[in-house]
Amino acid sequence: MIPRFTAGHNHDVLADALLKSGALIIEGLAAAARIEAFNADLQPQYERLGAEFQNDFNGYLTRRVGGVAEHSSEFQHLFAHPEVLALAEAVLGPHCEVIQVGSTTAIEILPGEQAQVLHADDSIYPTDYFPFEMQVSALWALDDFTEENGATRVIPGSHRNGSHPGEASRNSLAAEMPSGSVVLYLGSTLHGGGANESDRPRRALVNTYTLGWLRQEENQYLTLPAEAVAAQPEAVQRLLGFQAHGPHLGVWPGDPDGLWFDS
Repeated sequence: MIPRFTAGHNHDVLADALLKSGALIIEGLAAAARIEAFNADLQPQYERLGAEFQNDFNGYLTRRVGGVAEHSSEFQHLFAHPEVLALAEAVLGPHCEVIQVGSTTAIEILPGEQAQVLHADDSIYPTDYFPFEMQVSALWALDDFTEENGATRVIPGSHRNGSHPGEASRNSLAAEMPSGSVVLYLGSTLHGGGANESDRPRRALVNTYTLGWLRQEENQYLTLPAEAVAAQPEAVQRLLGFQAHGPHLGVWPGDPDGLWFDS
């Protein structure tokens, strides 16, 4: 089973469960009004851009939007939710000075979409070189997640098996949860979108967090207009990558910690 908790649960218990199982669910972490507003902001973007991401891996009845910070003022509240960040820090913090975003993607799985190939998100990196986790994903339910409408499927414990085939022969579990909940999983945990056999879309936001010294999966510096970055709180700007990693890596004249002149 996927470990399941409610908001405000003991942080150490959550971190232990995530590291042991490779995934966990926290129910009721975001208010319904916040989710409703986020969905309203993103709907025009699904219509405008979503089909551009369709392919064999993403599916042909799934619409996606990247660079989400540009499209909704509600994004910051989900992306920088303190309980989510605390767990990302617990996993990644021992191996870096600061954590950063890997990617931000809003996803709308339409009725009739097939199940996605199960995969590990950290396969974008040369994971064989490193004996620790490089990434944590937080996938927010923007609708109720059910078996019928394509709830994300996860294989708990798969992060411990070493190899991550594109097709997994073992049974996966549906991360069923109410809207406003989040399923967190390690970068090495096998997962994938489920088949939507309902008559309504199933929407989600997935934010990945990674070690601050890695290249971002989604290049925020080029994806986001300067005004979209400036509109974010400083903590969100830093998570988006607009800070140095330690005193020497990634400095620039506008560094918020003034490291440019000391590097």
